[in-house]
Amino acid sequence: MLRREDGFALITVLIAMSLLVALVGAYFTLTGIELSSTSSSMNSVRGFYAAEAASNLRADVVRQTFQGYNRPGGYSPVLGGETAPCVESNQGSGDLGCVEYAFDGRTTATFLAEDTANPTAITIPRGEQFQNLNAQEYRYVAHAVSENRDERVEAAVEMHFKSRLVPMFQFAAFYNKDLEILPGPTMTLAGPVHSNGDLYLGSNNSLEVMGQVTTAGDLFHGRKNTDSCMPGGVAVDDPEVLQDIPNCDAGRREIYEADVVAWNDMIRMGVDVLTVPPPEALDPVPGETYWDKADVRIMMDLDDDSDDDSDGAQIEVYAADGTVNDAHTAALDGCDAVSHSDSLYNHREGTSIEMLDVDVRELLDCLHDTSILGDSTDIDESSEGGLVWYLGVRGSDDDVVNNYGVRVHNGGELASTDGTAPEIRGLTVVTNQAMYVEGDYNSVDKKPAAFLADSLNVLSNAWDDSKSSDALDDRIAANTTINAAFLAGTDTTGGVEGSGGQDAAIYNGGLENYPRFHEKWGGKKLTYRGSFVSLNTPRHVDGLWEDQSYQPPTRDWGYDTDFNSAENLPPLSPRFVYLRQELFLRQFDL
Repeated sequence: MLRREDGFALITVLIAMSLLVALVGAYFTLTGIELSSTSSSMNSVRGFYAAEAASNLRADVVRQTFQGYNRPGGYSPVLGGETAPCVESNQGSGDLGCVEYAFDGRTTATFLAEDTANPTAITIPRGEQFQNLNAQEYRYVAHAVSENRDERVEAAVEMHFKSRLVPMFQFAAFYNKDLEILPGPTMTLAGPVHSNGDLYLGSNNSLEVMGQVTTAGDLFHGRKNTDSCMPGGVAVDDPEVLQDIPNCDAGRREIYEADVVAWNDMIRMGVDVLTVPPPEALDPVPGETYWDKADVRIMMDLDDDSDDDSDGAQIEVYAADGTVNDAHTAALDGCDAVSHSDSLYNHREGTSIEMLDVDVRELLDCLHDTSILGDSTDIDESSEGGLVWYLGVRGSDDDVVNNYGVRVHNGGELASTDGTAPEIRGLTVVTNQAMYVEGDYNSVDKKPAAFLADSLNVLSNAWDDSKSSDALDDRIAANTTINAAFLAGTDTTGGVEGSGGQDAAIYNGGLENYPRFHEKWGGKKLTYRGSFVSLNTPRHVDGLWEDQSYQPPTRDWGYDTDFNSAENLPPLSPRFVYLRQELFLRQFDL
């Protein structure tokens, strides 16, 4: 028979065991809830990152579309309707429509919504990178919804961003490589300067930059080809007042962020590398922008001698699809605007040049008098802001280093000689070979103008092919004026971009020798207003700067401030595109 104390002890043990079982059960219940909550939270985070990544991909598609000189098209799916966006038939279309991405075992549906006010013309605000430049701005919202394998929505986000299109010809100098500005005489650049590589500044007298200075690489006061300093000063506008950047001494000096605080963001190092058109964009190939969008395409074929009038080469007009337009070729043959020559000797390349010669005013006359531009189109054509001419040379070496070239002359006034012809709105001349500009160009009644080429050569008003192979003293230049933006390849000091090319002695000539010279200028003046853009090294010439035979001109050079207004930019001006995120939202009530 149990005693009363034993009974109480048994009851106590049973109660304790019950409490212990309850506590263990509660522990496992809470642990399960916590694990479930943690798992749900982790899945939510992973879903969020998937949606964020998908939004960034859609934004980059917008950037790439604009980079290719196109605008995103199509329409967005309907928001707020009976069917959710990207479900069943509510898919939208084109660049704005629904696209699915797979990340981390999740499916993310995305679409774009475009601001109905697009585009807007803006001036980039003070304090931002590329401040004070003009740009076209397009605003978009990227929507993204991420679902797991069970088709459960884990995250929904919105990314509000704007795409800015900035013409490169708004820069005094824009290089997709190392840029060296090291003039002997005084030089003033009245516009911004940008390098996607390193930037070297120096002068024997003085260099003044009246615009923002940006570089994706490092900034140096001094030379790249040697570890040396130049005696003159370098000043950059802040923009309240010009200030000299820190001096170098015996050798080049690297300029750091702490050195340029006083410039109020007018000097920036380590900025993002800007995406620019590749050199292949200038190739005479269907699908490339400048070929496709040109108003006229004239090619000289050195391997086709069927045209006796062109002195051993066939000159033809091409359609955008790459085929010869026989009717337009016949019309061009009836004009006295283009011809073939091989009488110019280039000392830097050490060879005579197989040249497509183009008389600018005669070609304008021809285009006005014939139907080469189209039956209802005249030389005041404006679809790309004015006329775009593609002029090229084909031969067995057209895609390697060669002795081919395109020369324009009689371009002092960009107008037809026919007084009844309309005024052109502007003219951009494009070639993937070496370009030679002979004599005054666009010096009378200036129009928006540009040259895009593999390399850029300047010949003065006194140039004479018959003396081109003579000694330098026989090649005497005359004062010459050129008003046109330049985009061409430039050599690389030391043969290597970045610090690997430092102190290699081989100099590329710097910005001051961007145009290639062939005469003894001897105090004669080259007056130039435009913009210098270099996106690569030349692909079809390889002569070194040090092998040139010339004496430089007196350089009256400056940035063409008319380019600050979008309506004054040359036709089909090259541009870079960059994105700015304005707002990022996450929807939590899922």
